[in-house]
Formats: sequence, structure tokens, C-alpha cells
Amino acid sequence: MSENKKYKGIIFDFNGTLFWDSKKHLEAWREYSKKLRGHAFTDEEMQKYMFGRTNEDIIKYLIGKQPDKELVLKCQTEKEAIYRDMCAKDPENFKLAKGAEEFLDYLCENEIPHTIATMSEEVNVKFFIKGFSLDRWFDVSKIVFDDGKIKGKPEPDIYLKAAQNLGLKPEDCIVVEDAVSGIESAHRAGIGKIVAIESMETRELYSTIPAVDNIISDFDNFNRNWLEASKELVK
Repeated sequence: MSENKKYKGIIFDFNGTLFWDSKKHLEAWREYSKKLRGHAFTDEEMQKYMFGRTNEDIIKYLIGKQPDKELVLKCQTEKEAIYRDMCAKDPENFKLAKGAEEFLDYLCENEIPHTIATMSEEVNVKFFIKGFSLDRWFDVSKIVFDDGKIKGKPEPDIYLKAAQNLGLKPEDCIVVEDAVSGIESAHRAGIGKIVAIESMETRELYSTIPAVDNIISDFDNFNRNWLEASKELVK
């Protein structure tokens, strides 16, 4: 990866990246995992079996066997209701990450292709679209989410589909991620540049991951020179 290369588009993970809600997901899964198996997720289990995974993957781990579709739907509905209730009861922190709105404005103004690739399922995505007015910045039809068919991170599928939705090759895209499994997903997809954002994990941890090209503390620190602006796209 050349330091001088400019990229044509950007793909954002959402939870823990554009919206710093990882603690709420932790709290919701801790509460729900107690109900499902009698004791709560540990921090180590969260890191290894929850972040970036589909709800089906998480439930399979919790119950120790492949769940049927009815059980997956029941469990994810109950857990995500707990999560959304936590968000609704904390309006002060229901906001996009520092610098995100200004950065998204910049992308739109400069006609830089961008979308979201999240392992949240449709009901949560609709909750986010409405709560954050994401249709101000995103073509919601291009957002990739857990539709029950796509493989969870660290498989590459979600980022391959997101790049395809933008009409770009993966190597011409930047991905912004916070989860280790998401970073691995982007790496397997052949994404050109992977930027880790320090929402929960430390800079020290990200610095040990070879696939991470840059680390930012928030979107005010994102180097816009990594991207081609619209005037540069005109041939």
C-alpha cells in the first residue's frame, strides 16, 4: 500500500465507529446472555465471539449448538429491544462520533462514494437511519447489513458487497473499523486501506495488527488527503 495513493471511496462500519455504542451492546449482551445461559458474557468472550459477528453466530456460541431460524429471530429480537431501550434512555449519548457529521458533509460535498457495512440487522439499521437522519448523507439502498444471508465478520463478504454497491474495487476503498473481526474482514476482502478508530480498543492493540494502516482517535483526525475529491475524479 503506497502512502501517496488516494482512494476513491470509503466504507464505514457503524457500531463503535460512526456511533460509539459498544458499551451499550456489551451491556445488552451481558444482560441477555445471563437469561440465555445463566451467566453473563466475559470480556474475553465479547472480544472473541461477539464483536462483528452475526446474531446467529453469537447465539450459537451461547447455547453451544446451531440454533434454528425461529430461535435466532426470537433471541435477536429480545436482545436488540434491550439495546434500543438503552439508547432511548440515554439521549445525551445518542449522537454520532466526534467529527463524523462534518466529515460526512465533506464526503457529500466532494461527491466521494461512501456507505455503511454493519452486522446490525434491519430493525436496528432503520432505528439508526431515523434516529441520526442518516439519509442526509447516505443512499440507504447501498447500506449493507445483516439480512440473514450474509456471512458475519471476519468473513470478507460484507465489505466485498459494500464495495460492489459503490461500484468500486475493494482495493480502491478505505474502511474505517473498530472491531478486530471487522479489520480481518476488510483485510480478507482486499480493501486498500484500513483505518482503525479508537472507540473502545487502545492504539497499542491496533498497532500490533499488521492489516491496520492508520489509527485515528476520532473523525477530526481523519486525513482527507487519503481520498480523491470530486475535482480529482473528473478526467
